Amino acid sequence: MKPDLSRVDPLQYNLATRVNLGDVLTRAATMFPDRVAVVDGDEPVTYRRLTETADRLGHALLGLGLPHQAPVALMMTNSWRFLATYFACARAGLVALPLNVMLSPEGLGWILDDAGATVIVADGALRGLLEATLAGSLAVETVVVVGATATAPVATRTTYGWDDLVAGEQPRPLEVLVDDRDSAQCLYTSGTTSRPKGVLTSHVAVTIALTSNALVMGSRWGSSPSTMLVVLPFFHVTALNTLAMPILMMGGTVVLPGGKFDPGVVLDAIERHRATHLMMLPIMHAACVAAQAQRPRDLSSVQMAIYAMAPMPSHLLDEVDAMYPSADVVLGSGQTEVVPATVMQWAEHRHTAPDSWGPSVPSVLTRAMGPDGAVLDPGRTGELVYRAPNVCSGYWNNPEANEVAFEHGWFHSGDIGHIDDEGVVWFTDRLKDIIKSGGENVSSVAVEAVVLGVPGVAECTVIGVPDERWGEVVCAVVVPDGTVPSAELEDRVIEHAREHLAGFESPKVVRIVDALPKTATGKVQKHEVRASTRPPAGS
Repeated sequence: MKPDLSRVDPLQYNLATRVNLGDVLTRAATMFPDRVAVVDGDEPVTYRRLTETADRLGHALLGLGLPHQAPVALMMTNSWRFLATYFACARAGLVALPLNVMLSPEGLGWILDDAGATVIVADGALRGLLEATLAGSLAVETVVVVGATATAPVATRTTYGWDDLVAGEQPRPLEVLVDDRDSAQCLYTSGTTSRPKGVLTSHVAVTIALTSNALVMGSRWGSSPSTMLVVLPFFHVTALNTLAMPILMMGGTVVLPGGKFDPGVVLDAIERHRATHLMMLPIMHAACVAAQAQRPRDLSSVQMAIYAMAPMPSHLLDEVDAMYPSADVVLGSGQTEVVPATVMQWAEHRHTAPDSWGPSVPSVLTRAMGPDGAVLDPGRTGELVYRAPNVCSGYWNNPEANEVAFEHGWFHSGDIGHIDDEGVVWFTDRLKDIIKSGGENVSSVAVEAVVLGVPGVAECTVIGVPDERWGEVVCAVVVPDGTVPSAELEDRVIEHAREHLAGFESPKVVRIVDALPKTATGKVQKHEVRASTRPPAGS
């Protein structure tokens, strides 16, 4: 059965029934117009201002002649203007394309050309990176710059000032036809292989993910809203879709401390704004623990402290527990292609299953699959696969990757693990990071967890290095904390591993380094570690 809509204007029907990320902001602004939506450094921005700015900018972008579903690149750091630009694209039926500003100009130029982005919005402070990027990009024709020097021409492109475009439009609603399954965003993966992939995600997929995240994080609707402190970059799915946008959907406040990560500044912001929710990398949590020990703040407002991207040693988990006396400390996991969180620990898993990923969130079905496409029974290890409305629409310009990703009617994550009888997901390793030594499969993640427990180890990653006898042997690449001499630390790592791991799992080689190469969100780039680590002599 279907309704007869022949007498209904398509736009009017669309506005009345659609799923659109821009409408998320409009609903909150209608309910709470004068409530602070974003605290950007010291600048509070109300829902009314954020929404009106997004509508004005959306009209202006369409005025540049952009067609429906055209990508708009965002070369921007965290700010309320980033969010306004994202929502402007959503309401205008354009595709937001946030760029990882930590990439090289060559890498950024490749993404712009691969996506076919003709318009880029960039912070004035990033002008040097912008000019270097445009020198290698053929696609971009128009530049919109945020900042006082916005109207100065950039790399011979037509250039507008962001503030000028906003001021040039009247404060009127932006109402254009946008389909639920139109792409809302294109986020390029971190590119741990040679080239990143553009992940296209629809309005309906992101909106359902926001709803799920608001539910599992306990975001409050009403007169006592939640406050989320965000220190991770908005160009990554976690900060954008997992942290900031669910809070805005619920009429809460997003706090952006501004600038580079500073644990003292972060703790001050938590105390001043009475933040209820936050997510940080383990190394950030550790820095905050140290800063809190030097000068204690009142952090009793925090109700949920999430960590992600890397495991957290048990002693650090205990210290974070103590630092946030009112908070649940949990691990959240996911990937860009299945708008995270896809799985998240429940509060009790902090003590009953701290090494797990936790159960699936309400909108996601997770299973383990064998190489033949068969869904495996609980307890059996295979590739983790997903079915969910918040799965991406697919990869841009990459039919081969799409064929593999959606095989057998599930989205294939590339992660290896199993699901226990209670539905808790246990991650083993990335498929490409499994080490094969002497016919045995070694989980680099399991070895890393053991090595992180060695006194003197600040960070580590584990890779396989070629070996004539075993095929590969386990190599631990370690960043010291400075409390133990390097030569002694190598012996400690090997001895500790032998006490806690099987012989084939224990590192045969330990490399001491000053730092590990990482993505902007803290993931170790193992392909770079492998490239810089030569096989051990005499193997």
